[in-house]
Amino acid sequence: MKGSDGIPVRVRFTKLGKVRFVSHRDVARAFERAFRIEQLPMAFTLGFSPRPKVSFGLALGTGHESVAEYLDLELAEPVDIDELPARLSPALPEGIDVSGACELADRAVSLQEAVDTVELQLRLVDLDSATLAGAIEHALASESLPITTTRKGRNVVEDLRPAFRSLVVNIDDGAPVVHAEVNTRPRGVRPNDLISLLRDLAASKNEVGEDRVLRTHQWIERDGARLEPLEADRATRTATRLRVTSKGLTNDRRDDSGGQDLRTDHPDADAGLTAARRIA
Repeated sequence: MKGSDGIPVRVRFTKLGKVRFVSHRDVARAFERAFRIEQLPMAFTLGFSPRPKVSFGLALGTGHESVAEYLDLELAEPVDIDELPARLSPALPEGIDVSGACELADRAVSLQEAVDTVELQLRLVDLDSATLAGAIEHALASESLPITTTRKGRNVVEDLRPAFRSLVVNIDDGAPVVHAEVNTRPRGVRPNDLISLLRDLAASKNEVGEDRVLRTHQWIERDGARLEPLEADRATRTATRLRVTSKGLTNDRRDDSGGQDLRTDHPDADAGLTAARRIA
């Protein structure tokens, strides 16, 4: 949200349950619909096809879950930021819930640039804790861990070893869970690549069920401190915002008939919201 005249806001949300199979693009569409339902005064891009100013953080792979996803948006007018979680969650598909929001400081660094590390929980079916501990010990003792992966449709060999901050296995509800903290730069580690590495080191193939991935934290490092993205660039000013009227910041069409069927006071709103919370 650099160089913006609007009001920058950061939102934290979850992606849990069946909605984990929904693509990143469909999640973006779901949020745009929720913004229309709640008639948020979104700032819009200039040009022939204005779009709401929204940018997402690090992409989450389809099929993975998270309690720590983030997006940045820009508003053209002030709203009560503390009320955003309660307003947006009912308008989103089941499993996507807004768990926090804050106003950002002006010229805050984008999520893609700011996040330094992420924490993951990996549940590998059919592998016991002793086997996983052995694979992790091997991984941490290695100077390099080459793995073949796909980038832009091409097979490439990458070394995963520099990406590890920590890797440990614990018991959670009687089942082994791998807790991993990995760097996001110079290139992030795909959880599926990490799972493949651990299975290779354990000489085990998954033939009995679905391995699960849960992203639990994203961290921004500043001056030796590790900060959650809602805290790293939170605005500190308390002055009342003036309404922004700059060209391109508001979309006059948001109140036309095309959006009335999404309002919560419309006769068909209950049916629409019920459908929005249902995942096939």
